[in-house]
Amino acid sequence: MAAAVVFDERLAWPAPAKLNLFLHITGRRADGYHALQTLFQFIDYGDRLRFRPEPTGRVRRLGELAGVAEDDDLCVRAARLLQAETGCRQGVAIALEKRLPLGGGLGGGSSDAATTLVALNRLWRLGLTVDALAELGLRLGADVPVFVRGQAAWAEGVGEVLRPVQLAEPWYLVLVPDTAVATAALFSHPELTRDQPPVKMRDYLAGACGNVFEPLVCATYPEVDAALRWLRAQPGVAEAHMTGTGACLFAAFDDEGAARQVAAAAQDRWQTIVARGCNRSPLRVVSERV
Repeated sequence: MAAAVVFDERLAWPAPAKLNLFLHITGRRADGYHALQTLFQFIDYGDRLRFRPEPTGRVRRLGELAGVAEDDDLCVRAARLLQAETGCRQGVAIALEKRLPLGGGLGGGSSDAATTLVALNRLWRLGLTVDALAELGLRLGADVPVFVRGQAAWAEGVGEVLRPVQLAEPWYLVLVPDTAVATAALFSHPELTRDQPPVKMRDYLAGACGNVFEPLVCATYPEVDAALRWLRAQPGVAEAHMTGTGACLFAAFDDEGAARQVAAAAQDRWQTIVARGCNRSPLRVVSERV
């Protein structure tokens, strides 16, 4: 069993955002899921969660999350799944400080679920391995395992077959258009390209990879198209892409000042995030210290 850990409601457990540095679909499986290739990297910005013991043994959410019922909240679902799989009778009240936009492609819900699994595994002293937590996470969403493992990764399968990688850790500017993208509709879109040839890391490094969803999203969501065109036209921006299925867009910079300069020019039109890229996620760093 893991060493005893005391609930500390002052500790904010990070649920960091991820970026898909590219995203390809290579096929469609017999079960209807899409086979993909992508490259995940984290940024040191995201949601924050706090946990406190619930003497009744219940799992409950503190506060509201707009548009998300408590039973559908991935934090609540993750905690209840952990209870059910381990027979744990401890309860928890979860407070979520939501900073990542819904439908933005930054993985906020998946990251929240992963943080809940990792934190409660420690706080409930369950002693599950990272592999076991990642397997549970996959039942909540394809992106949850990469957040549980907390390492930048080349991903295949439905996103759960992960190979850790070491990447440059630039500063990123993320633009947040004022819209939420309907992911399910994109995956079922008749014009989605589903037969891209498999690529390797050398293809990505050569600039031969992109985001297969970008053309569809830009054609359907004018706000995303306008923001992406603007970002690509800014001085100092070598390239800009959409992350995941959108709507958020990102560009990499060698230094923080350059990223903030472009962010300042965008602030009258879009919400912006300036953050450092991370190969080891902030959640992994915190979990190794607690």
